[in-house]
Amino acid sequence: MSTIIYPSPIFGPVNSRRLGVSLGINLMPSDGKVCSFDCVYCECGFNADFRPKKKRPTREEVREGLEKVLKERHDNNQPLDDITFAGNGEPTGHPDFKGIVEDTMELCKKYFPEAQVSVLSNATYIYKEEVREALMLVDNNILKLDTVDMDYIKKLDRPQQPNYDVKDVIKYLKMFKGHVIIQTMFLRGDGLDNTSEHFVAPWLEAVKDIQPQQVMVYTIARETPDKLLEKAPKEVLDAIKDRVEALGIKCTASY
Repeated sequence: MSTIIYPSPIFGPVNSRRLGVSLGINLMPSDGKVCSFDCVYCECGFNADFRPKKKRPTREEVREGLEKVLKERHDNNQPLDDITFAGNGEPTGHPDFKGIVEDTMELCKKYFPEAQVSVLSNATYIYKEEVREALMLVDNNILKLDTVDMDYIKKLDRPQQPNYDVKDVIKYLKMFKGHVIIQTMFLRGDGLDNTSEHFVAPWLEAVKDIQPQQVMVYTIARETPDKLLEKAPKEVLDAIKDRVEALGIKCTASY
């Protein structure tokens, strides 16, 4: 069982494969997981195994904690590339998400004007206008689209919203008008494999339709709650990366 539960509201910094030296903002309780997906590859484990008893941090607690850490790093000349909303669940589900983003942008500019602000999201709440407005403020609006096949999504991402529909997600992804980075997990396992042409071709069509500023393809790098999962081979990720770039869209691959 994977048991990475992050401190709240601030953790790290960590050395991100994609974002560099990154300070984390966890808008979930510090003792468990709150997520609108229940991914079989999540480093925080399955939702049912980590039901929190504590409350989410408030906007004030996040701002106070973030400013304390940023000031300390600034005063000690410690580098920082990025501030990332991540942690034990879906950050955009926080009721004060937009206000917290506004505070974060302000504090980042004050202490580390060269650093960027990123959000790692599963895109389940982008149907809300306020969430989309908040995501338009950040430098890296990184939204998940693992596949466009609903049957596969139900096995891999396991949405907790009964009315979740990937077609709606794609519709809202297009509303960002390019201010979005698509992040896609490719892997293999028992009854799971989205690296075949059956999955890649329609996913590429969706990417072409969305026209993101960038695509990030990656595979598992940490312990997963489903022990039968396997990495997608490097050559497979590289081939997918080449096909994205052939569309005129920047793409990175992390192995």
